[in-house]
Amino acid sequence: MSPAKVHPSPDRNQDLVLIHGWGMNAALWELLPETLTAGLRRHPIELPGHGGRPLLPPCDGGPRALETWADACLGAAPERAVWFGWSLGGLVALSAALRAPDRILGLILMTATPRFVRAPDWPAAMPAETLAQFHEGLLADPAGTLARFLAIQVRGSDQARETLRGLRRQLATRPPPKPAALALGLDLLRGQDLRPALARLRVPSLWLFGSHDTLVPAAVAPHIERLIPGAKTRVIPGAAHAPFLSHPAETGEAIGAFLAGLMPRRQGPPSTGLDEKNPTRDPESNSHVPNCSA
Repeated sequence: MSPAKVHPSPDRNQDLVLIHGWGMNAALWELLPETLTAGLRRHPIELPGHGGRPLLPPCDGGPRALETWADACLGAAPERAVWFGWSLGGLVALSAALRAPDRILGLILMTATPRFVRAPDWPAAMPAETLAQFHEGLLADPAGTLARFLAIQVRGSDQARETLRGLRRQLATRPPPKPAALALGLDLLRGQDLRPALARLRVPSLWLFGSHDTLVPAAVAPHIERLIPGAKTRVIPGAAHAPFLSHPAETGEAIGAFLAGLMPRRQGPPSTGLDEKNPTRDPESNSHVPNCSA
């Protein structure tokens, strides 16, 4: 991988929330080059049912499920921060921004979309059959389905093998996701459509896509610009579903420019405190929260 280009840090005391995608956990952010996020304080948050975090009800994939996941992340996040969401994590971050816009300074949405499944008026998305196959595979072979999904993340990328090796290595350092959380995540990807709500989005947003992504086609970019006037989009050439890992230089350049536009630069030495030791960073124990059965 080529090193990420270093942009002047807009504010090194600013917090950055990191939310992973389906079947992942917070350990993957160890692969994120520090220069890519301009030295901001990182706050990795694990989705419910992932990486050892409890799975919260409702567990039926209905409208309240996405809101519950968004609220869980808001409860674990700093009072005000930039949010970085990858894939399903981007959908959760987008929901959080719609629910609590004053808490979110800006959105960086990595290979995410307000609707993941193709529709007559939304052609730049994955076929419903793809998610159905994942759901069937999850019931028969959860571990094998996750392994295949990891491979799809990087398929077509210029750095596919190297990126896949790094992902596998890091994800293995945290507990595997609960099967019920995986099933619910697929239901969210299949059933959620936040397009009608985008007119209410009051948070600056940057949408990044990979030119070779087979899960969230880069062709969705102009549709995002139409739905959200003022939204910034960029397609990373040669990248698949994880441009921030396979192409950190190009991704870092786009993120650096976006952050510089959000926050005035502050003079003085950079902060050295990164809140990365506790991936869930949940100020509440969750011990009082009923869990969905795995």
